[in-house]
Amino acid sequence: MHKTVVVIPNWNGEDSIEDCINSLLSQTVTIHIIVVDNGSIDSSLEILDKYYEDKIELITNDKNKGYAGGVNQGFRRAIELDAKYVAPFNNDAVADSKWLESLVSCLDKNKDIGIATSKILNESGKTIDSTGDYYTVWGLPYPRGRGESDINKYDNEREIFGASGGASLYRVEVLQKIGLLDETFFAYYEDVDLSFRAQLAGWKVEFVPESIAYHQIGATSGKIKGFTTYQTMKNLPLLLVKNVPRKYLFNVSWRFLLTKTLFLGRSITRGNGWSAVKGDLAATYYLLSAFRKRRVIQKSKVVPDSYIWGMMIHDLPPNARALRKLRSYWWKLKGN
Repeated sequence: MHKTVVVIPNWNGEDSIEDCINSLLSQTVTIHIIVVDNGSIDSSLEILDKYYEDKIELITNDKNKGYAGGVNQGFRRAIELDAKYVAPFNNDAVADSKWLESLVSCLDKNKDIGIATSKILNESGKTIDSTGDYYTVWGLPYPRGRGESDINKYDNEREIFGASGGASLYRVEVLQKIGLLDETFFAYYEDVDLSFRAQLAGWKVEFVPESIAYHQIGATSGKIKGFTTYQTMKNLPLLLVKNVPRKYLFNVSWRFLLTKTLFLGRSITRGNGWSAVKGDLAATYYLLSAFRKRRVIQKSKVVPDSYIWGMMIHDLPPNARALRKLRSYWWKLKGN
């Protein structure tokens, strides 16, 4: 039995995969490393075969199944191995030597915590990438602390809404009960969706500041023009439809529709209009299946709606500058 499995989804990661795996081989706890290659056409497989043949388990795909599809293959393998914990880890990230030890310790000590997430810094270690994920009443998730230079600001362990899929640890028991990543998402916000489902099912998510990883932000997604725009427009509606409790569905939905309209307009002005439109059409295509999934998720919910509402952030994300300006203008018209 492998107590802890780490899953690395890889797609054309020749520039970063060695540093990633080496950092995991240097962890202070024993782990089983699984690399899921999503049809790489660079030298990734040569690197993996040459340097890590006896040190990792390699799963290869003929095509790119996305972050969600690739990680799910690793999750299923971890279940087969009877692992207790499984950690997805980005191929463009590097782990501190005690990254995993700190997460394992958290879950070992707290049986009601289903997911433990790390302090993720940018590759230089000078700014924050994520200290866990928030979900707002505007239907917009965002990584806590992203872009901030005070890396010691978030040094207290605490409950958080969601865990970053780039460097977090999940109880296998949680995945067996609520299901794996939703492969419809392909990439982006599938980790927020999984955390949301865990919260609804009564599992806590904990931020562990002693667990540190370093991430090259956008190293993978930046290789495809319009990818982030398309995935954002496709996935955010699905995230909302599946998970927001009925009591608050209208309150979140009208705000989100305003947000989506502004995002579409901004995408057009920045030359990504077609990517945004395609993403919106894809969301419409998947909407019926999202409602089917919603019925299952909401039926198995064990926490009160007020708990989820209390966990949400009742404000806009810090980087939603256009929406903040519009809101300020509205308040002025109302005389507030």
